[in-house]
Order: sequence, then structure tokens, then C-alpha cells
Amino acid sequence: MTAKPTIVWLRDDLRLADNPALDAAVERNAPVVVVYLLDDVSEGIRPLGGASRWWLHHSLVALAASLEAIGSRLVLRRGPAATEIPRLVSETDAAAVYWNRRYAASREIDAALKQSLRDSGVEVDSFHANLLFEPWSVTSATDDPFQVFTPFWKACLARPVPREPLPAPAALVSPEVASDRIEDWELLPTHPDWAGGLRERWQPGEASASRALADFRDRALADYHRRDEPGQAATSRLSPHLRFGEISPFQVWHAVQGALPVDDTENVAKFLSEVGWREFNWNILYHFPRLSTDNFRREFDAFPWRSDRDAELKAWQKGRTGIPLVDAGMRELWRTGYMHNRVRLVAASFLVKNLMIDWRLGERWFWDTLVDADEANNPANWQWVAGSGADPAPYFRVFNPLLQADKFDPERKYINTWIPADEPYPEPIVDVAQSRREALDAYESMRAARQPTAQPTTQPTH
Repeated sequence: MTAKPTIVWLRDDLRLADNPALDAAVERNAPVVVVYLLDDVSEGIRPLGGASRWWLHHSLVALAASLEAIGSRLVLRRGPAATEIPRLVSETDAAAVYWNRRYAASREIDAALKQSLRDSGVEVDSFHANLLFEPWSVTSATDDPFQVFTPFWKACLARPVPREPLPAPAALVSPEVASDRIEDWELLPTHPDWAGGLRERWQPGEASASRALADFRDRALADYHRRDEPGQAATSRLSPHLRFGEISPFQVWHAVQGALPVDDTENVAKFLSEVGWREFNWNILYHFPRLSTDNFRREFDAFPWRSDRDAELKAWQKGRTGIPLVDAGMRELWRTGYMHNRVRLVAASFLVKNLMIDWRLGERWFWDTLVDADEANNPANWQWVAGSGADPAPYFRVFNPLLQADKFDPERKYINTWIPADEPYPEPIVDVAQSRREALDAYESMRAARQPTAQPTTQPTH
């Protein structure tokens, strides 16, 4: 008698290799139903932005092809998890449901579903897959969550070395199950089709992620000390692949170990510390789920953001501020769904400090236009720049976009890539020095009305 199937519910883990939930399903020695559920309606779910929807479409197409190559298929369903996963269990007569854990507010969905399925006699298990260190496993000496990066990462590095990645299954046996057509989800832009630059720049999918990691390890890692220069190919460009789980942080960690000579440990350590910032931001989100809507530091609730700058906001979005490095970055973003990290900091600082526009408006724009828009990294980095987040940059640290260009793009290689030399160029929409002084004055007025800092609450469900 054939064993009843196992359902593997994929979310931000669109890969076959190093997928603990899938690996455990194979070990059950029963048919495996691999499902991706597009749930953009349940409470705690943040619907994807346009660029992420584009990436998701192509990532799922690639994943479906990979599954077909080993004898399986990808089942697509859409709707709230609380009803659609039990419906799939009923349709397939599944005996078990496995998934890899997630750490945003959506974990409440998983906790409730796990309990209800177990109550109905279904085996349910969740697995550690998408962070090197789960948020509840790294705490301070007083057993509190860290709010400063350096001691957090030091505590992480003091833990056992992250496990080795798991192999992909060589074959899967899967029953016939009804599936949605991905075309019917209408994830791709059509009227207009603005994704031409994304298609030129990116190839979503697990195979592409593996190639990108290998290329970075073999070519760019040795130049990682130049990562702040946007005109140099010194960064990994792995962020969208990590965001959709086409590659795991465990694969990244072990790929770079020993990749450089023993006398060059600085580049590897610095790169892994940037991976550590991803871990730190997810740790913050786990303990403070409203990171994209609420100031982590509640004193910023009194900050006098300007509400009369719609024209300036639109100029920033379109890359028409008259500030070359900011405009180049915003055009790179619109064209490719990506922006160099140093330029992200400069563009964000210009919006929140020189224009004094609420960081949430910038965060929403990035959420819609970045292919690597991440529930933790995106709001945490915006709040870091604004000064309202965990371990923030001091508010008086305003990234002067003119000096930043001189320092990190002195030959204008990056700027000239995105702003043609013969383009009629606008005058700056604000005076950089004067607007910095106004922002610091506003900060002082906020301090006069300071409220106690919010303390995150922990709800360790998963």
C-alpha cells in the first residue's frame, strides 16, 4: 500500500538544494506534493510590489522546470493559507505537511495552521532554513533581543558553525494534483510593460543564483573592499536570490569559506558581516513586527516630517532632483529593479534629511520597485538612515550626496551610466547645505518632545 503523500509548502524558499522541508519529505519515502501558495490576503501578509511580482513569476517558472526534470511538478494555488492548505490536504489525502519557517508577522498564520492540522490528525513540521541563526536563538546576556549590530554579530559568530548545505533530491514521485496557471495570476506588467530593463539585467531562478554565487566567489570577492564604489563590480548581487530563497544563507556561508588566500581574510569577513546585517534585520523584525509602519524608536513619532512636498517626492522617484548621484541611483532602480547599496544610503538620506519626507514613503517606493524588496531589510535600512531604527546612524550623519559622489564615484563612471552627458539637467530642488541645517533643527525640536523608546515584544511562534 502506497504511503499517503507529504505536502511541501514553499514560500520564500524557491529552491531544491538545501531545502530542509523538502529533504524531510523525501525521507518520509512517500509521494511529495510541492506547492506554492500565493497568499496576498491573509492578515500579516504584506502583498508584493511590482518588481517582486515580476521576479516571483520567473522564479516559479524556473522552479517548475527544475521539478519536472526530476519527475515532479509544481502545484500553484492562490488564496488564504488557512483555507487553501487544508483544502489541498483533503484533495490529496496527505498525511503530512512540511514547511520552512518564516519570521515576520506571517508566522502567526503558520502557528494557527500547524495547530489546526495537527488537531485533524495530520503530521506537521517546520524547519530552520532561511536564516543562519533563528531569532530566538541569539540573545544578550540578559536574554533580551539585541538592538545593536556589533554585539549581535559577535554573539552569532560565537555559536557553532552553520550546518553544511543539503543536496537537492535526485528524483521525486508526485501525484497528479490540480494547479493554477501562473499566467492567470497576472504577476507581470502589461499596460505598460516596464520590465524590459529587469529582463536585461536578471535571470531569476535557483540555477542563476548558483551561478551568481560562484561568479562572485571566483571574481569579485577579492575586490569586496571596493564594495562602496558603485562604478565597480565588487558586490555579490545575490540579494534578490536570497530574498526569494533561490539560494540559502548556508550555501552562501560555506561557498566563500576558503575562497581567498589565507592572508586575505578581511574581504570574506566583511562580506559575511553584510550577510550578518540581513540576520540582524530579521531578528529586529521578529521582535518588532510593525517595522515597516511604526518607528522603532518612538521618539521619532514627534518628528515634523514635511507633508507639502509631493512635487519633490515625484522628482526623487523619477531621478530628477538635480543631484547627480541620487538621480543616477533612482534611474538605476527604475530601469533594473536594483540600486547599489552605497547609493541606496545616499538616496534615502537625501529624501528623509534634505527633503524631510517621511521615511515610510521612501520605503514604500523601494518596496514596489526593488527586486530584492525584503520584509526585514527594506524597512530596517530605511529606519537606520532615518535614525528611527535599531542601531541607527546618528541623526546628524547626513550623507552629503555631492561629497559622496566625489569620494565613491570620482570619475563619474556610475553617474554617467545612468545620466547621459547631453541630457538637459535640472537645477537642484533644494540647497544641500541649507536643507541639512533645517533637518538638524527639526531633529532638535523632536528631541524636545521626546517620548520613551518602544521596547519590542516577543511572540516566539513559528
